[in-house]
Amino acid sequence: MIPVRPWLPMPLLSVLLLAMWLMLQQSVSVGQLLLGGFLALVIPLITRPFWESQPTVKRPWLLLRYVLRVLGDIIVANYEVSKLILNPRSRMSPVFIEYPLELEEAFTITILASTITLTPGTVSAHLRLDRRTLVVHALNAEDVQATIDRIHHRYERPLKEIFEC
Repeated sequence: MIPVRPWLPMPLLSVLLLAMWLMLQQSVSVGQLLLGGFLALVIPLITRPFWESQPTVKRPWLLLRYVLRVLGDIIVANYEVSKLILNPRSRMSPVFIEYPLELEEAFTITILASTITLTPGTVSAHLRLDRRTLVVHALNAEDVQATIDRIHHRYERPLKEIFEC
């Protein structure tokens, strides 16, 4: 991990801001590089008080495997949802599920909720105030416990391993 310096709190964010600035300006002139570089340094410094602490990735190879798993699940879920919608005889079983969370950090809960929402057929609808329950809407879940187990084994448990939390 890149060490955090007081004048450069998020180096990757600064690089991305500079790149975005240059793309928006459609110019790599000296003036645009100086102005974009200035903004890339100042914006992270000004916004630092609003950032939540983010856990560090302890196992990057597991993160890569997680991303590939999610991409595969998105493809499979798209196919299954399209079959449900296009088949006039299909009977959907939509349901709201109260998913019990084991994750405690806001960042990892956000990743889990985003993953659930990215996968067609499920949407993260609400995080309870105590951060112990995530309400999920499933388009077709005949077995609620099986859906909870699938989310836990495919997404939450790997996130706990990746961030060691």
